[in-house]
Order: sequence, then structure tokens, then C-alpha cells
Amino acid sequence: MKELQYIPVHVIQSFMVDTFVALGTPLEDARICAEVLIASDLRGIESHGIGRLKYYYDRIVSGRHLTRTEIEVVQETETTAVIDGHHGMGHVIAHRAMSMAIDKAGQHGLGAVSVRNSTHFGIAGYYALMAAEAGMMGFAFTNARPSIAPTFGSEPMLGTNPIAFAAPSDGDFPFCFDGATSIAQRGKVEVAARTGKPLPEGWVIDRDGNPATDAPQILREMERGHAALLPLGGAGELYAGYKGYDLATLVEILSASLSGGAFMKELLGTTLDGARRPYMLGHFFLAINIQHFVPLEQSRQITGCIMRALQESRKATGHDAILVAGEKEHRNQAVVRRRGIPVNPSLVLELQTVRDALGIRGYEGHF
Repeated sequence: MKELQYIPVHVIQSFMVDTFVALGTPLEDARICAEVLIASDLRGIESHGIGRLKYYYDRIVSGRHLTRTEIEVVQETETTAVIDGHHGMGHVIAHRAMSMAIDKAGQHGLGAVSVRNSTHFGIAGYYALMAAEAGMMGFAFTNARPSIAPTFGSEPMLGTNPIAFAAPSDGDFPFCFDGATSIAQRGKVEVAARTGKPLPEGWVIDRDGNPATDAPQILREMERGHAALLPLGGAGELYAGYKGYDLATLVEILSASLSGGAFMKELLGTTLDGARRPYMLGHFFLAINIQHFVPLEQSRQITGCIMRALQESRKATGHDAILVAGEKEHRNQAVVRRRGIPVNPSLVLELQTVRDALGIRGYEGHF
């Protein structure tokens, strides 16, 4: 297999903007989409950055994502709102929703916005960090098409349903937890399929509940509902897999019941007779204005002290560092900006496919 090539960040970001515009997305919306995706690449989350561009291209071409986002505020109070995204670009919808939550929290202390009829919005951590950058604490949740089996089950019923939380600190970076409620998300299966690597045993089960490791086959079986990701903790109760299962359910409830939106198998992107339709995802965002509780600097210092205490605690044998959530991603950004975004040969082919199909010019020297 050929080695990775590294493409400058500005080239990848520009190409993503050009791609979304060529597909019919207004320029400002295209920039938001590209900004969310490039944030994933910068933070080293390769499953949700440029590696997902072809994924969006396919969904837009199939009619499951609309490129022109019509956001409707269905209901609103001083501290809450319900948004209908009408199947537009999830990144744009989520950005608007968290911006509303932050504005409401700025005035009233708390802001909560639920969303229905949205689409895949990239990394949840991006939106939680929007609140941290505004001097607030932020939560972001989303449901997704079914891929996780419940404890003692083998049928995919819940999405990977990430939970993201960010809080400002007095250190070099905010605390930022962003994690799926499955052991691994579908994006990591896609990365393994592109690189030709088997999955670790214990990430995925087949329709009978047996371990599955062949990534390309797993992707095919997931499309048929014959393979499922395992929740955090894995199969059964030995390592508390029911906790991951329950957390995924919690996210499903927040994402659907507060927006009056679709849930679980309604998110498969198909009707009962197999016809394609939008995915109808739901999201939930919460912004907390710290200064309505304690002075911002006091909160930042306490958060920073907690993070440093963890980093400076006793290390296990063979380990010279303890990381906190957001630290590895913070370090990664400087490396990626200097070296470029790693792109493997199969991803290069995907980018070339999109480039040529849309007639985009100016990137031939890069891919």
C-alpha cells in the first residue's frame, strides 16, 4: 500500500467549501460545513473530517440532504427553542441552534435548543466548544441511524449517539469530552475499511451476537441491519455494557422527545417499502452561563486545577503522562497545521471522484 500523503489544511478546507458550493450550498453555509469538518481533522478525529466528504456528497446526490437549509423556529421562549431543520445541512442547523442557546444563556443564564429533521452534523465537540469559547459550559447531543445493539441483543436499535461537553479552563485549552456511546463509531469502521485493517474483536457483533472484525463486510452487513456496534463496556454485564446502552438511550430521548422528532428505526433513511428518504435526525444543545453561578475566572481556575491534578497524579508503570479530555486534540492541531492533513490512497480516490464529478478545478497538484 502506498504511504500517506499530507495535504495542507487550507487546501483541504478550500476544496470542501468548493465541493459544497458546487452541490448547491450557499457560500456562507458551505464555509460553516467546511469549518466543522476541518476542526475534526485538526483535532485528529480522522473519521469525521475530509474522510466524510464523499459521504455527504453521496447523501446530497441521493436527495437525503438538502443543500439549501431552511431553518424554522417552531417554538421559542426566553431560554428555550425548538428548531425544524427541514433536512438541510446538519452543520448549519447545529451551528444556528448552539448559537441560539449561547445567546439565550448570555441573557438569562441558561439556553436550551432542541432540533428535529436535521442531518449528520460532524463532531459534537465542535458545538460544545462554541459555548466554551463564549465563556460558558456547553453540551451537545445527537441521535443517529441505528447501529448499536442493546445489552443482550444483536439488532441495531440505537445510534452511536455522542455526548459532548466543554468547559473553559485557565490552561492552554478547555476541557472537552466528545465521545460516542458505542465503543467505536461507524466512522472508525470506514477508516479501517479504507486502510485494509481488521477491527479489534469486541467492537462489532454479527446478527447472532458473535464477534465480527472484517471492516468491509461489516459495513455491508450494517446496511442490511445484520451487524451492530457494541455499547461502551461491550457485550453483556461483565464490563458494564448496560451503562453505554443506557447512555445511548439517554441521548435518544434528549434528541427526540424534546423536539417531537423521529427516533431509532425512523432514522434509517428508508421507508418501510425500502424507498429512500431523509434521515430526520434530532439534536439537543445546552449552554450554561457560568457567571450566573460563580465568577467566570473562578470557574476557569477550578476547572484548570481539576485538570492539572489529574495530569500530575501518579502514573502507572510504563506510562509517563496522564491526559485529560481535549489535551491530545489540542496538541494535534499544531502538528496538523504544520504537516498537513494525512490522506491515504483510497481517500485520494474518493476526493478525485468528487472533484471530477463536480468539475472542480485547481486541485490537480494535490490529489
